[in-house]
Amino acid sequence: MTRSESVRNRHGWRILLVAAVLAGLFGMLVLRLVQLQVGASQHGADFLKHQGDLRAVRAAEIPAFRGQITDRRGTPLAVSTPVVTLWINPQELKDSEAVLQVALALDTNVQDLQSRLHRYRNKQFMYLARHLTPERARTVLQLGIKGVYGDREYRRFYPAGEVVSQLVGTTDVDGAGVSGVELAFNDLLRGEVGRKKFIKDLHGDVIRDIGVVKAAQAGESLALSIDLRLQHVQHRELLRAVSETGAKSGSAITLDAHSGEVLAITTVPSFNPNRRGSIDLGAMRNRVVTDVFEPGSIVKPLTLVAALESGEYSVDSVIDTSPGRIRVGDKVLPDPRNYGELSVSQVIEKSSQVGVTKMAQHIGHEPILKVFQRFGLGRVTGAEFPGERSGRLPDHDFWSEIDQVTPAFGYGLLATPLQMAHAYSIFANDGKLSPLTIIVAPSDDGSSRRIIASDLAERVIEVLHRATGLGGTAFHAAVPGYQVGGKTGTVHKVGAGGYLDDRYVALFAGIAPVEAPRYVTVVVIDEPSGDLYGGGSAAAPVYSRITREVLRLQHAMPTEAYAGQDETEVADGSA
Repeated sequence: MTRSESVRNRHGWRILLVAAVLAGLFGMLVLRLVQLQVGASQHGADFLKHQGDLRAVRAAEIPAFRGQITDRRGTPLAVSTPVVTLWINPQELKDSEAVLQVALALDTNVQDLQSRLHRYRNKQFMYLARHLTPERARTVLQLGIKGVYGDREYRRFYPAGEVVSQLVGTTDVDGAGVSGVELAFNDLLRGEVGRKKFIKDLHGDVIRDIGVVKAAQAGESLALSIDLRLQHVQHRELLRAVSETGAKSGSAITLDAHSGEVLAITTVPSFNPNRRGSIDLGAMRNRVVTDVFEPGSIVKPLTLVAALESGEYSVDSVIDTSPGRIRVGDKVLPDPRNYGELSVSQVIEKSSQVGVTKMAQHIGHEPILKVFQRFGLGRVTGAEFPGERSGRLPDHDFWSEIDQVTPAFGYGLLATPLQMAHAYSIFANDGKLSPLTIIVAPSDDGSSRRIIASDLAERVIEVLHRATGLGGTAFHAAVPGYQVGGKTGTVHKVGAGGYLDDRYVALFAGIAPVEAPRYVTVVVIDEPSGDLYGGGSAAAPVYSRITREVLRLQHAMPTEAYAGQDETEVADGSA
């Protein structure tokens, strides 16, 4: 063997040795990987699982700011304020001393907290306290107790409290609308929650913030058509009326007939939406929208429309109401006294049951019901009110004599205060009907439609104006300095055995000012007691006081002939 061959052989063996060592190392690495993943003891799988648990990627919601609700002047009615919700990981909070510290910081019973922790012992999440002020939550979080955490949320606050509670509504603890405007416009107000990701270790500590995956989108703000100043007026006057008459409840609504905007809508008793734990569910009901009643004599102006449109009557047509009562079938319908001969205008002015019955008998019930339908009775108004009732118009298979006349004076049908206010708005809007809205409406969107002729609307308003004079049933509705028109109604309530002799609903529907009609207000006093139970004595004075403020706040010019009239000159007693 030559020297060169010997050198080549030594280099070859060295290369083979290095290759063998490298192959051995690679084999050991592969064997280790196999041991880690599929070893008989599962040590490798357990190791990897443990490492994954130590560094888990978690996601959390970013709460969205709920949109603000304001009145038409920008005054806040519902706002969202930042709060902190405290929660516990029961598997981490096991130290009895720490539990005692948390209970003392929250001023809660330590036994109750321990009991809850025991029930959730196998869980990793338990609410400790919802919607705390940041200051109070800080007193707990600053203790630095392992297993106690805080998340930022938003809570709804209602600055006007019970004055607008039924209208604005409330949200639940998670911020979703459950009643009123909060429910009707929940999709608009709620916004969209965001999401963020972060890495936590096994102990729940954030070791790295990955970042925002989706940013939270705030909800849109909403400007209502109502005027909070008028809300306060209505609420005050209804409280006064319910107290003075001993009534079960009171409701009122004021509309701008030209725009269809609801300017105020109120029900008492009410509730404070900021006190969640003490809310009376009955007080949450917006009776203007949800409660139906037989409207009684406040539908007589609609009956008047049917009579005038028939061509059989004018406002000056004479009807003999003697002897002050009329028999229809087996029923006798009386007037308070024998009025004798009355013009059609006087029939409405004095609310003569005999006169209206004779008109209904002459023209028939079908034209009257068709007018009711055109005026929107028997169907919802289309406004965004949750729980709105449609009411009902009579629809008999067989129409008896009494069935044919009772709708003319407001019995045998059901309506809401909202519907009646909308119907009266036709008279105040030159015979046209504007869609109802609780949102600030454009000045003129062309959506009004004509229901009756302009001159007919004018004649009805003149008749309603006479009803508020000293000779009419509605003289308590008069407003010092202004000319108004309206109609009273007094309805017997229905019980298990029929109409009740001693339980009433007092109503008033009115329009102001007569010379430039625009504002419609309907007042309902449910079950007034004592001597002040009629529409003229229980509801009309409330209308007067509300409308006085409506006209003042809307800067309506006083009627020249009444400009110097003193308030004491307006009669105030029972009708």
